[in-house]
Amino acid sequence: MYAFESTPPLAQHYTKIVHDQAHPKISCVQNSRIDDGCQELPIIDLAGLMGDDEDARVKCASQITAASSEWGFFQVVNHGVNPELIKQMRKEQIELFKTPFSRKSSCGLLNNSYRWGSPSATTPDNFSWSEAFHIPLTKISDQSCYGEFTSLRAVLVGYAAAMQKLAKLLAEVLIKNLGQKLQDFEETIKCDETTCFLRLNRYPACPLSAEIFGFVPHTDSDFLTILHQDQVGGLQLIKDSKWVAVKPNKDALIVNIGDLFQAWSNNLYKSVEHKVMVNPNIERFSVAYFLCPSYDSLIKTYKQPSLYTNFTFAEYRAKVREDARLVGRKIGLSRFLRS
Repeated sequence: MYAFESTPPLAQHYTKIVHDQAHPKISCVQNSRIDDGCQELPIIDLAGLMGDDEDARVKCASQITAASSEWGFFQVVNHGVNPELIKQMRKEQIELFKTPFSRKSSCGLLNNSYRWGSPSATTPDNFSWSEAFHIPLTKISDQSCYGEFTSLRAVLVGYAAAMQKLAKLLAEVLIKNLGQKLQDFEETIKCDETTCFLRLNRYPACPLSAEIFGFVPHTDSDFLTILHQDQVGGLQLIKDSKWVAVKPNKDALIVNIGDLFQAWSNNLYKSVEHKVMVNPNIERFSVAYFLCPSYDSLIKTYKQPSLYTNFTFAEYRAKVREDARLVGRKIGLSRFLRS
């Protein structure tokens, strides 16, 4: 149970946005089509990829690439991440978010990485009912970032290392599937502990409405994301032009393709729009790892003719920020399509 003082003033901010709107009842949330019930994403057993059986490795790699093309999302089991590490991560995360809001928002915890809500939102459609620590991996070993949360450091370091290892394994499959070599990819695009991020998320219970976004619809501005979520649910994604609610699986990690892999693969792999919906009674936790390149990495498709112009990761991020400021939302890859 959380003390009231630990939760950011989400209700006040959201209520003000609705009040300030000329037409407060209009919301894209109401126009979303969603399938009834929850669906289970493709489940891929990575034991086949990690073993010595060549046929099993080929089959597993084929499942990964097919899911990346057809869904843009999939789940992995037998992924090699210690379940005890995941449990420790959740325990530390819960304790961290119990910190009073006044301290989380002002004391510089975890490299001053705390954020909440959507400060620039002017409509309910652009508001996220959540709080998070978005931490660069370069800072997780710095003891000075943790304050009184001394036990969190070792867990974050171990968790980040496990995510890095798994992300590299999956990325190698996706790269080799297109006839490319991992070494050639890494020579032009740098993705390592100096460029990637962990995001610790908390979605407080929302008594106002079950139609408020915990996180607004978006695609991820990275190569791929690895997510661990609890059993509360709320994650939804676009499949066949409809929103699909994802059924939680306690034994699985969720993997989704980001914008950069879609561009690099010339649209073979799909970066799919997704969102989180709030729960009126129960808070939700998740941890996301983002496989990001260095800002000067040049993103170009693996073959010609290309659907996209070449761009650096810095240029992509700058355009995302500009669109968020000017139109209130991310537009993303379509900004870089060739005319």
